Amino acid sequence: MKLNIYQIDAFANKPYEGNPAAVVPLETWLDDEEMQNIAMENNLSETVFFVPSDKGYHIRWFTPITEVDMCGHATLACAYVIFNELGYKEDIIYFDSKSGELSVEKQGDFLQMDFPVQEIKSTPITDDMIEAFGIKPVEVYQSMDYIFVFEHELDILDLKPDFEVIKKLNLRGVAVTSKSEKYDFVSRFFAPKYGIKEDPVTGSAYTQMVPYWSQKLDKKILFSKQVSKRGGELICEYKGERVFIKGKAVKFLEGFIWHEYQ
Repeated sequence: MKLNIYQIDAFANKPYEGNPAAVVPLETWLDDEEMQNIAMENNLSETVFFVPSDKGYHIRWFTPITEVDMCGHATLACAYVIFNELGYKEDIIYFDSKSGELSVEKQGDFLQMDFPVQEIKSTPITDDMIEAFGIKPVEVYQSMDYIFVFEHELDILDLKPDFEVIKKLNLRGVAVTSKSEKYDFVSRFFAPKYGIKEDPVTGSAYTQMVPYWSQKLDKKILFSKQVSKRGGELICEYKGERVFIKGKAVKFLEGFIWHEYQ
């Protein structure tokens, strides 16, 4: 049998920007091992699978080496497929996930995700944290990931990550961030222990960074750019226990997986 597959560039205004995700619609779940193998074969930072549910869809995300509890850019990519390829007629898609209920609303050319805030707490700066990038951050916070705050935007652009040291840190990954002249803040994201050296645009990281920058800058609506090589722009809104994350997406390819049930 054949499975449909799409590759969508999320948080992108045109192809070759943003963060590519593979999207695989399903009627029923495949075995976990099979979904992991498909994600490994795709070799993108995330492959997202979804099946219909009573309220909307159930969604799961896989890196090339493991399943994760939350992924923003692949959720945006998934919503793009449902709205634009599967003929979904409503303005809001509801997803059940390992991180609770998520939703994506179509707003013209934009898609806006509604995600739960991930609370952060200050943590001491260790030698490994300094060694990870060869420069001491001004502050470090932790939640799902570590958040390293640096003083200057140029620090973020010039960072030279030591991936073996980053692997030693005990959380999913490290988001590095600073204030920006053109945007409210910029960031990069690294998760080598999950098979992602540098992620082009990491929606889930903004559920941790937006509350920090909202308080720091005394702003509820924030414009941000993830300054990876591909780059991606996001509009974020802090809503107390929720974060709205808005961006565009474009389709890069569409095809089939030739799949045989074991």
